[in-house]
Amino acid sequence: MIYQFDDFELDAGKVELRKAGVSVGVEPQVFALLLLLAENRDRMVSKDEIIEKIWDGRIVSESALTSRVKFARQALGDDGKTQKYIRTVHGQGFRFVAEAKAVGGAQVLASPAAVGPAATPAADGAAAKPSIAVLPFRLVGIAGAYSAIADALPHELISELSRLRWLFVIARGSSFRFRGIDPDILEIGKALSVRYCLSGIVEIAGERITVTAELSDTRDGGVVWGERYEATVDDIYDIRRQIVSSIISSLEIQIPLHEARAARIMPVENLDAWAAYNIGLQHLHRFNQQDNEAATAMFERAIALDPDFARAHAGLSSTHFQNAFLGYNDDRKADRIVARNHGERSIELDPLDPFANFVMGRVHWVENDIAGGVGWLDRAISISPNYAQGVYARSWADAVCGRGIEGAKNADLALNLSPLDPFRYAMIGVRAFAYLVQGDDAQGAYWADEAARTPGAHVLIAMIAVAAHEMNGDKEKASAWAKNVRNRNPGVTREDFFKSFPFEDKKTRERLSTALGAHGF
Repeated sequence: MIYQFDDFELDAGKVELRKAGVSVGVEPQVFALLLLLAENRDRMVSKDEIIEKIWDGRIVSESALTSRVKFARQALGDDGKTQKYIRTVHGQGFRFVAEAKAVGGAQVLASPAAVGPAATPAADGAAAKPSIAVLPFRLVGIAGAYSAIADALPHELISELSRLRWLFVIARGSSFRFRGIDPDILEIGKALSVRYCLSGIVEIAGERITVTAELSDTRDGGVVWGERYEATVDDIYDIRRQIVSSIISSLEIQIPLHEARAARIMPVENLDAWAAYNIGLQHLHRFNQQDNEAATAMFERAIALDPDFARAHAGLSSTHFQNAFLGYNDDRKADRIVARNHGERSIELDPLDPFANFVMGRVHWVENDIAGGVGWLDRAISISPNYAQGVYARSWADAVCGRGIEGAKNADLALNLSPLDPFRYAMIGVRAFAYLVQGDDAQGAYWADEAARTPGAHVLIAMIAVAAHEMNGDKEKASAWAKNVRNRNPGVTREDFFKSFPFEDKKTRERLSTALGAHGF
């Protein structure tokens, strides 16, 4: 679709803003903001919606949003005083006020590969599977006995990334040929036919060592993600594993997010299976009924395009798990059956995919067989030790089965592996459960509060906060959270709570039940 207004064209297919036919350079988030406002020109777009769509719901500052609006106006020759194209609705959001018309763009169908990562077909016909090259890290400073770390870290990263079944990893023998002070990311992408490149710098200054890692998109050279790690030279070998784990866990989140952002601006009919899957994953991790339905549609489309796409089946299993776990539909039994069928199909297609094993473990949860799912979760972690969501799920099973200490340890590990994970609210919620199981109601209440305030937290997490504060003797906070629960779901009961959280420890179950009952649930 192309949106035309005055002498401007906003081309969704080419991801391009043009003025009088000449391209106007804008960064991806600014273009996405313009497109979002143009698509919804019949209404105001709230600040919350902009953050949800442009930043995928991550917490950002007011200044970050303001700067993107400023740059969008500058690209159009507009400003905050004139507001010819983008009007501020004070304290609420923004609206696109220019007279614009939408026309079909033949270019979209003619050159889908130009759009971005999600549309790039693999030479062997594989469904647009992303690929990555890990370069030798550049060494800065006087390394002495620690010079090997610049090659050792990327070598270990290649080995660990190769465990990710959805990612094609270039072998060390090819990627390590690209040594240099300032490697040309675009040329490396062409030479190795890869979509992403991970590079890094190891800097040694006296007793301090700093490792910087950077993920780039080889099509445009743009930085997708970056992180910095610091240590002393004496303990670098001890924390090397921690650095590798952190990078792997971050890439598991950042690459699919980047893929989804590129795919979202494409027409639905032009999506391939991988693009549809990544958009589905993005919707799935918003943890609400509307997005869960959108995720289901995307995963179904991916399977229609590629019936043997294991991860799409795992995704569809997850949406039906969420239906059953959160009671989105009346027929929980039907959702349990569909969740199991697609979970089993994903395992059949790729038994070594940790995501497939993860969904099979959670299928047992909605079948009220927590212990039966533990083996699947342990297998997911065994396949990929850095798989934070698998570690989180194991911590949840521990807490619900009364193993509070083990649950807390695994929840902490999951948070360390993936501090910005979509399941962060649930990881923190397990911390709360773990303390409540151990009888530490004060800590349980603190972490329940943190979990319920974390983005993505569903209504059952707020019910944990109700119970935890009541058990800790803070009736005022418990009542406040009870009001929050009823505003979000007036009909939810403690029976619904225990269907999703089937505590095996009778004492903990009774305490939770009494606490929820005190507030009418």
